[in-house]
Amino acid sequence: MDIRIKPSSLKGTLQIPASKSCAHRTIICAALADGVSNLSGITMSKDIEATIASMTALGASFEINGKTIVVKGINGSISGTADIDCNESGSTLRFIIPIAAALGAEAEFHGRGRLPQRPIDIYTRELTKHGITFDYDNTMPFTISGRLTSGTYEIEGNVSSQFITGLLFALPLLDGDSEIILTSHLESRPYVDITIDTLKRFGISILETENGFKVKGGQKYTPHSEQVEGDYSQAAFFYTANALGSNVDILNLNEDSVQGDKAIVDIIKTAVSNGVISGFSADCSDIPDLVPILSVLGAYGNSSSVIFNAERLRIKESDRLAACADMLNALGGNVTVTSDGLKIQPTGGLHGGTVDSFGDHRIVMAAAIAALCCDGEVIIRGAEAAEKSYPHFFEDYTMLGGKAYVIDMEQ
Repeated sequence: MDIRIKPSSLKGTLQIPASKSCAHRTIICAALADGVSNLSGITMSKDIEATIASMTALGASFEINGKTIVVKGINGSISGTADIDCNESGSTLRFIIPIAAALGAEAEFHGRGRLPQRPIDIYTRELTKHGITFDYDNTMPFTISGRLTSGTYEIEGNVSSQFITGLLFALPLLDGDSEIILTSHLESRPYVDITIDTLKRFGISILETENGFKVKGGQKYTPHSEQVEGDYSQAAFFYTANALGSNVDILNLNEDSVQGDKAIVDIIKTAVSNGVISGFSADCSDIPDLVPILSVLGAYGNSSSVIFNAERLRIKESDRLAACADMLNALGGNVTVTSDGLKIQPTGGLHGGTVDSFGDHRIVMAAAIAALCCDGEVIIRGAEAAEKSYPHFFEDYTMLGGKAYVIDMEQ
């Protein structure tokens, strides 16, 4: 699906969808609890559907009614091979592998897009030391078998926090106590904070140490019902629209949230004054999902901006650093990819043009926000990629006054 966007501004009130990061974790914890949990406010997306399908394959059951999900947790052993389809969700893949291993499931993992190329070498190294056998040839599908055992897990902190989150879900289920030892600085720390915060609400205790985490075995997930809080990652697109001159009242956000992407609020406060965007420097080691929309903010700045500590974005749904540069340069920007981020030079504004989504949901949404202030029309190729995390993005965008049209439906 290709979309044509004409310059405009957004105005109105928007209920931000539930946090995808929080929803993944809440759904998994509810599925591991022995009983029934009621989860509300969840926005269904391709990634969330993948996590629900994966936990269903492991024995949980879900009754979905709009934005409310009734979850009946896993009860009993798994018979046969669990067929786990992660679609394009890296979170689903890396969260579920150790969970399936802790449950003793023989599981076959499938995925699409760039997911089969995304690394899981930390698991193939560490889980094989603790009772798990991988039939894995650096792609998908692959299978695991065996039952995970407790002990010490040495994990690099600068690769992806998803590996740590996956272990934090799984290790409480084991008979003995375990420890995660971080062998390097933990990047994307706020995502681990979300995990620990969610685990606590479902009755699981994690002890943080000087160099990692200790996890007692034999813990039980307890059912818990809650409304999932709004997503600062998605809100960031509309905060940036406001910085560019729109006027959107953004609702459904928790001001006390531990979501790292809440940083967008302070970044914009620092960079924007009296409607003028100044250049900024952003360390994105903890907030990698903000890079696409921060690159748009920087492209409209009056001086150069630098985004750094974001090298891991090369292995997302796209090479997200290259995709950001390509998208903005196609619109008249001056963006250079560096060894670990982006350097953005001012050009006095952006023009119309055609951009490729690279199949990446965040590139689509960032391009749509960039298009608001372009001096010509913008065409986004492959705009359906937004459905991965925010299926109703363009509905919300047009509801607020954005001028977005599906090209093959134009008269």
